[in-house]
Amino acid sequence: MLRIFLILLCVPTFAKASADTSAPLREASAADKPNILFIMSDDHTTQAFGCYGSRLAKLNPTPNLDQLAAGGMRFDRVFCNNSICTPSRASIITGQYPQTNGVTDLDGSIAPEKQYLPMEMKKAGYLTAMIGKWHLKEEPAAFDYYEVLPGQGKYFDPEFRIRGDQPWPKNTVSYEGHSSDVITDVTLDWLKHRDKTKPFFLMHHYKAPHDMFEFAPRYQDYLADVEIPEPDNLYDQPAPGFGSVATRGENDSLVQRIGTSVSKRHPVRNYGLDFNISPGLDDHEYTHQAYQEYLKRYLRCVKGVDDNLARLFDYLKREGLWENTVIIYTGDQGFMLGEHDYIDKRWMYEEAMRMPFIVHYPPTVKPGSVNSMLINNTDFAPTMLELAGAKAPGYMQGRSFAAALDGSEIPDWRTATYYRYWMHLMHHDNPAHFGIRSADKKLIFFYGQPENESSLGKLSMPWMKQASFPIEPTPPAWEFYDMAKDPEEMHNEYGNPAYADTIRDMKAQLKQLRADLHETDESRPHIQKVIDAHWAD
Repeated sequence: MLRIFLILLCVPTFAKASADTSAPLREASAADKPNILFIMSDDHTTQAFGCYGSRLAKLNPTPNLDQLAAGGMRFDRVFCNNSICTPSRASIITGQYPQTNGVTDLDGSIAPEKQYLPMEMKKAGYLTAMIGKWHLKEEPAAFDYYEVLPGQGKYFDPEFRIRGDQPWPKNTVSYEGHSSDVITDVTLDWLKHRDKTKPFFLMHHYKAPHDMFEFAPRYQDYLADVEIPEPDNLYDQPAPGFGSVATRGENDSLVQRIGTSVSKRHPVRNYGLDFNISPGLDDHEYTHQAYQEYLKRYLRCVKGVDDNLARLFDYLKREGLWENTVIIYTGDQGFMLGEHDYIDKRWMYEEAMRMPFIVHYPPTVKPGSVNSMLINNTDFAPTMLELAGAKAPGYMQGRSFAAALDGSEIPDWRTATYYRYWMHLMHHDNPAHFGIRSADKKLIFFYGQPENESSLGKLSMPWMKQASFPIEPTPPAWEFYDMAKDPEEMHNEYGNPAYADTIRDMKAQLKQLRADLHETDESRPHIQKVIDAHWAD
């Protein structure tokens, strides 16, 4: 692979640090602790795995990840607290919720002094590295080594930011090839040249399968002649019983405004437009063709990730690292693959809120085990720290679930997890909302206001200029779903008297959680006013 240095002001850290295999005492100390490999893909949702048993499982989209799960533990109730890239990553790196770490939207950043996870890992004696998609704006300086994409980065011939003599972000290096291949190459290179006297903590992050789903050319024929299974609730949306006045408007007046779509429903941003589907087709055929193109592109990106993981796993096995490396695989949130005719994420609906999560560690984890605890992404850092033999600092709001990896139960674990989406009507026209999910119930309050009143009147998709909608308040409303009876969330039961006691109890729990987690709105009177006016609705 051709490596082109745009600005090369120093030799990368791993090239300077050769292993000293003649130091047995240091080698022994490295062997005392497991290596920790944290792998995360962007927007890889549970529907796009075999091991999660979705409608797409029979396509066998992730054979290598499925093998990883078969040899380890699959987690079925892991959720992000904000289904959007930057806030989710901030919660993972800090162990904190958005209002505490200050990252509530895509403009947020995490300064080096708040990059708590690598800081604590270094204190525990670990060599730390961050390779791939970073997306937290500021230099990942808390890591011993980093090679990260600028912002979203490019799918092809990506540029990376590295440590050097010039101030961040001026030191860069570029490669030819697809980003999934390149990120894997960089990680393998770092692993080969790392300081082997220390255990490693490596965050290996793929850009794929983020939109616009630019796959490597070798996957052009993958699934080309396959009819991709469609979600039952793709067509005829919004379906009777789904949603509320907050997501549909009075008399369905906001149906074309709320939530970007696969179909023609959203006139400004839909995948028929993005993928040049003929507008002359009837609504059903237009939606069908847009969905098929969408899923094939998406799954080709997933295939590229899965194939590259085979390369990475093979290296660990060849080098004798497989048995002593905790391998964690996740996505930074879920993703809507046409469910309810929605695209992207952001929603508190299950497909967007739920994260895949697999842990493989032969000394502790029983093969083929499944965990159903309510976990969220603030728990990842405390868990990895405990696995490293360290204790999570008190400023982390998450809780370690490391003790559950051998199948044990953890007493007094949470009974509900909190969620909040702040970016009212921005980019994909989702109204702002918060809520909680218990083991089998979900309560959502759509308050329909931007975080800052100054956003009102601005365009929700400014790059589309006159085609975009202005940001404005949307109707507040509650939604409640019985996940045990209605896993596809087709029936909002908020007005059903049979659930009145449950809803009252969940509201009380939600109020208490918001206070405990410092997620309240006293400093935002325009939002608090809406909450107060509609809490008892």
